[in-house]
Amino acid sequence: MKLGGDIKQAIESLALDKGVTVDSMYEALVSAFRSAYMRIEGAAEEARVTLDPDSGEVTVYAQELDNEGNVLKEWEADISDNDFGRIAAQSFKQMMTTKVRDAKRATVLEAYIGREGELITGIVTQFDSRFNQTIIDLQDAEAVIPSSERIPFERLERGNRIKALITEVREDAKGIPIIISRNRPEFIQKMLELEVPELNDGTIELRAIAREAGSRTKIAVFSNDPNVDPKGACVGSRGSRVRQIVNELKGEKLDVVEWREDKVRFIIEALGPADIELVDIDEHTKSAKVTVKDNQLSLAIGKEGQNARLAAKLTGYKIDIEGLGDSPVVEEVQEESKQEEE
Repeated sequence: MKLGGDIKQAIESLALDKGVTVDSMYEALVSAFRSAYMRIEGAAEEARVTLDPDSGEVTVYAQELDNEGNVLKEWEADISDNDFGRIAAQSFKQMMTTKVRDAKRATVLEAYIGREGELITGIVTQFDSRFNQTIIDLQDAEAVIPSSERIPFERLERGNRIKALITEVREDAKGIPIIISRNRPEFIQKMLELEVPELNDGTIELRAIAREAGSRTKIAVFSNDPNVDPKGACVGSRGSRVRQIVNELKGEKLDVVEWREDKVRFIIEALGPADIELVDIDEHTKSAKVTVKDNQLSLAIGKEGQNARLAAKLTGYKIDIEGLGDSPVVEEVQEESKQEEE
């Protein structure tokens, strides 16, 4: 059987268009012819196919095998069956679809493998209800945000341009291999690095971060330059740097506090904006008893205990808060935080 036209040029052109190798195209053609022969009536138990790229000549050899799979006899098969060409064309189309998909996947993996932890920008294309995930177009690839990696109650509409953190690139995944997140603390860190040059050049360090995604985040920063205010550098002129992040997070609050070597001062910073009267630390139990004026109690604890809870996560201390009045209110916030994380 001879293929019409300049098969070699056609194969090379198609391979270039589809982004696959010429060799893989010939492999697909040979496999398609073999598959077509095996499906026609009267086919031998096995076959092999040769294809001459220059002449376009295709030859199918029928084979008889012994019980161990060795070839006992081989002869040129009759492929004049009317269905042979149609079946071969269908098989080739299916194989090419698979090869193109595999080639694109390989290209994506090559471009993104090892980039976990990077910040990327993409456009929301659709919500996949089958797997409860949002698909994001990165221009050169697709990524997904599983429901577990979304900001709670955030609505991602088609066409929205968003930023996210690459958390995983799955080499063996059958679906979209790039997994991204918007609810992890590291996402806030990368957003800060994007907006605050001093974090990239080492002038300022981000020492700790505590986040309740969609609601509030506290970060602790430290300056290696006594002439640079770490809080001011992160907040920016009139809050310009923080505002960019808050806008991306659809209003999630971001508190910037100064990291202190002195743990008492650090806890006081972390519980801001409340005014703290006294902090008594027990290093053995990693706990701190904090005393505030009664009119500062609700501010120190925060709505539903959030301010105290985030301060505990940020500092690593269990924090008990009480007022100076006759009826102390105690918040054991770190234990509650641990239970939530579990």
